[in-house]
Amino acid sequence: MPRFTRSLLFSLCTAIVTAGSLFVAGPSTAHAKTETPKAIYKVDTKQKVVALTFDISWGNKVPEPVLDVLKKEKVTKATFFLSGPWTLRHPEIAKQIKNMGFEIGNHGNLHKDFSNYPDSWIREQVAISEKSIQQVTGVKTKLIRTPNGDFNPRVIRCLNNMGYTVIQWNTDSLDWMNPGTQNIIQRVTKRAVPGDIILMHASDSSKQIVDALPQVITQLRKDGYQFVTVSELLSGAKVSSTTVH
Repeated sequence: MPRFTRSLLFSLCTAIVTAGSLFVAGPSTAHAKTETPKAIYKVDTKQKVVALTFDISWGNKVPEPVLDVLKKEKVTKATFFLSGPWTLRHPEIAKQIKNMGFEIGNHGNLHKDFSNYPDSWIREQVAISEKSIQQVTGVKTKLIRTPNGDFNPRVIRCLNNMGYTVIQWNTDSLDWMNPGTQNIIQRVTKRAVPGDIILMHASDSSKQIVDALPQVITQLRKDGYQFVTVSELLSGAKVSSTTVH
């Protein structure tokens, strides 16, 4: 084979391999830039601030006493995650939450694990609850706590695409298990850290939260903590988040 022909073939082979390498590298590089979906459970801060959060999806016996405690203890900053059906069944309580200046987030429509359903179902359910909450309170929600705290990367990505930030918790009061008033107080006050998001419930299933809440508030204040909403927490400090694999 003439030297010129061999040289030409070598050049062509080199070009093909190089082009192939560039083609493969493209998607890999793009994938590396894709952010892993995350759910927020606390923020990194040295300030002694925490967010008290309350999920409500059932009943009308506990929500108002919880609001009474917050008013009596002069807590003006907290975040309530409301389910759509509950909001429609108890509009006056939902309006009271709004009128007291508390932040309102979305807790979904049907109380089912989002990860068991396709994106279309998730979008439909969240849209229904969003509409219900806005209809009653005038608030268009941007924060969501999924039912049962259930999620996976696909669920978070779907919710993010809807404009939602997924909020979890770092300290779980376990109040829904009704473990005893003192156990609830101890769990919250001993586990709370600066930048914490604290999970509690104002549903009727949480039968001991009304008795525990005043002491939780008092002890956290003694420990130097101030109360803020989740949005204030997120805007005031670097976000520390759970990465879902």
